[in-house]
Amino acid sequence: MRYSRRLIFLFIGIFVSVITLLVYKQKIDFLDAVDLKLKDARFRLRKNILPDDRVVVVAIDSKSINELGRWPWKRSVIAGLLNNLKEYGSKVTALDIVFSEPSDTKEDITLSKAISRNGNVILGYFFRDEQEAVNAEAISQIESSKVKLLKVAEGVTSIPLMERPYIETDIPLIGRGALGFGFFNTEPDPDSPVRRYNLLMLYNGDIYPSLALTAVRHYAGSEFVLDIASFGISSLRIGQMTIPSDESGRLTINYYGSGGTITTVSAVDVIKRRLKENALRDKIVFVGATEIGIYDMRATPIGSIFPGVEIHASVASNILQGKYILRDGRVLTAEILCIILLPIILTLLLGLLRNSFLGLVALISMAAGYAIFNYLLFKNYSIDMSLLYPLSATAIAFVGSEAYRNLVVQKKNRYLKKAFSSYVSPELVTEIIKNPDRLALGGEKKEITVLFSDIRGFTGISEKLAPDMLVSLLNEYLGPMTKVVLQNRGTLDKYIGDAIMAIYNAPLNVADHPEKACKTAVEMIRELEKVNAHFKDKGMPPIDIGIGINTGYAVVGNMGADMRFDYTAIGDTVNLASRLEGQNKYYGTHIILSEFTAEKVKGRFVMREIDLLKVVGKETPVSVFELMTDENVELVERFSNVLKLYRTKDFQKALDMFERLAVEYNDPASRLYVERCNEFLQSPPSPEWDGVCVSKKK
Repeated sequence: MRYSRRLIFLFIGIFVSVITLLVYKQKIDFLDAVDLKLKDARFRLRKNILPDDRVVVVAIDSKSINELGRWPWKRSVIAGLLNNLKEYGSKVTALDIVFSEPSDTKEDITLSKAISRNGNVILGYFFRDEQEAVNAEAISQIESSKVKLLKVAEGVTSIPLMERPYIETDIPLIGRGALGFGFFNTEPDPDSPVRRYNLLMLYNGDIYPSLALTAVRHYAGSEFVLDIASFGISSLRIGQMTIPSDESGRLTINYYGSGGTITTVSAVDVIKRRLKENALRDKIVFVGATEIGIYDMRATPIGSIFPGVEIHASVASNILQGKYILRDGRVLTAEILCIILLPIILTLLLGLLRNSFLGLVALISMAAGYAIFNYLLFKNYSIDMSLLYPLSATAIAFVGSEAYRNLVVQKKNRYLKKAFSSYVSPELVTEIIKNPDRLALGGEKKEITVLFSDIRGFTGISEKLAPDMLVSLLNEYLGPMTKVVLQNRGTLDKYIGDAIMAIYNAPLNVADHPEKACKTAVEMIRELEKVNAHFKDKGMPPIDIGIGINTGYAVVGNMGADMRFDYTAIGDTVNLASRLEGQNKYYGTHIILSEFTAEKVKGRFVMREIDLLKVVGKETPVSVFELMTDENVELVERFSNVLKLYRTKDFQKALDMFERLAVEYNDPASRLYVERCNEFLQSPPSPEWDGVCVSKKK
């Protein structure tokens, strides 16, 4: 037995692993977004790491704005900045600024001359989705920086790079003396953070490099070498440096820390020559805005406000250091192994442990262990493994295993519940005392009325409540309902979990037993309002019930064995009552009567025929009626007239009238018939159709 139980635990672990792996392979956007958010936390936990000291940001910051005036500055000021950067020893200067509109001609010429004279300036440009007027000379300048050394595999017809149809460039005068050009588009993920950087993009059939990539290429003094396979980018090299982009030419950015972690110099200090001599000797300098008011800020895993220029600088530093976020085939294999092994190991442990508390300790220990392991791999080796999928698989395996454990352990509790259902009404006890012979096995056939009542959605309620609250809810519901049954001279046959079965006219003869059963149903609905008001005061959820009633002949008596038997009823009459109770969910009603009960209580209750129904297990259709607790006579009459139209196949007219009833009375049954009429208008029934609805549910 113990060995068999362990096998079941193992099966649960394997099953959860397989399901999680299938979900993992589907790449569901929502789950992947959650996984990315969990991974982002690792950047914030990790202390700042040292960037490459060859990369510097010259910031148009608050200090510079305060001293030199609001942005944009005159282009002669930018020219002075570039001249001073050259004097300070900058090897490559990349501008995260675009000069797309002419200004004063003298100012433009001054900046153009500074760019040409220095010979180390990389200019930026935007790819756009909106059309921009572009000068042919400006396009020619940009084309000079496109990737030229391509190794394309045989059969490749397309490259999965991001592509934009339009471009926004610097004016040709300023671009004439530039060392090179690079785009500075940064594309955020759907949840806003910029996690990946487009190193390459397509434009007019050619491949163009980013600002950071162009700056590194000129700094290294080497050309790009790009290998393109059938799946996309297979290799990107600059001299001896190999850059691990994905197939779409994107690089996951290894952020060093919050904004300002990369060496940052205020632009005004460069312009006013406050730096030490050769302070920027052999540096790659990225010039851009960090002042929040200029709005060049991006959301990143580090935080919601991060300078856009520092993103380019971070990528350049990643490339120069070779410090990349690693997520190659080896990492993916390890990730899949964790998804498979963690739930299996946990379930094997749970099979050995004796109780849920120890199982919870095992879950927490394993989940914490994996989370720490994942973080250490990221911190020390920049290995990017999933957090969500292995941890989710482990948690689901725990829930499944503990659910199985509780089903086994709670056998005793289920036995007690079964014993509780053996209680009978006081009248039956009195009858047994009067006639002890009735304890013998056997029965008689007599006409009875059977009532079934059940709580709707009880499974969902039970999952949300603690065991003591659930027992309290059942007790406080079953008590008043049982009292109503007994006050109307019914016999409480049994409780079936949250369901009640009552019979009338057995074992004692009860005059007008159909009326007594219907009166019980109405009073149960009214009593339910009081019960729900009490539940609300106690913070428990409200409940709703459905009731089915049928009258007919059944075999009643003590059923069972010598050691254990119950007084009950069996037969089609009982089965039909049970089926009718279940139909309430379909019709949106609370009390459904069979035609046999309705005929006997006609004139004493307000009711309406709602269908001609063939239930599961019966071949002969039965007319079913709703017992109207609100006694809405007008709705009954109007519904009855429309039902006649429906049964004569006048579906269009019936549809119009059912729609009005559904709106005016908020009537679920009318809404059901609206659906049926629409279906029959689209697919008319056969000529033999007689209005019968065949139920497929018990």
